[in-house]
Amino acid sequence: MTERTTYLLVDGENIDATLGVSILDRRPEPHERPRWNKVLTFAEEAWQQPVKGLFFLAVTHELPASFVQALIAMGYRPVPLSGEGKIVDIAIQRTAEALVHRDADVMLVSHDRDFAPQMERLAEDEERRVGLVGFGEFMAGDLREVDGIEFFDLEYDVAAFTSRLPRVRVIPIDEFDPLEFL
Repeated sequence: MTERTTYLLVDGENIDATLGVSILDRRPEPHERPRWNKVLTFAEEAWQQPVKGLFFLAVTHELPASFVQALIAMGYRPVPLSGEGKIVDIAIQRTAEALVHRDADVMLVSHDRDFAPQMERLAEDEERRVGLVGFGEFMAGDLREVDGIEFFDLEYDVAAFTSRLPRVRVIPIDEFDPLEFL
């Protein structure tokens, strides 16, 4: 019997856009972006099994060689794509559909509702773990409604950032620290 694997499907553009438009209200600086190595490590530790990280990239002109090399060094397999339309979404959807036929677990790093049908289909297999990583307050409602999906906050659960983000979130009273507001 082979060891079970988690496939970590990263929609980096979606995370970057959400971070820039919805949280920072500007383009993120390199030091404000997620530490992608922490996301990979988190996935391994959360489900206690090997992770195959696939990082999907849209490439319009030249391959971003330094970023691709960094991803490879961290243990990701970059998936550089070219073409018209939402090519990253199409590739992730096709990958998720292909994973339906594999005995593997899946974590998606995105907020995009376009992936809800594939995540629902993956979650139908009660033996499969299906997870979603992102900013909870920006997660598409269609993704939240998938039965059996596990949610992990990119900042609070994964600890993928080196400094606290300026987020507005509902705070459970047990976590409330008035000093954060004074």
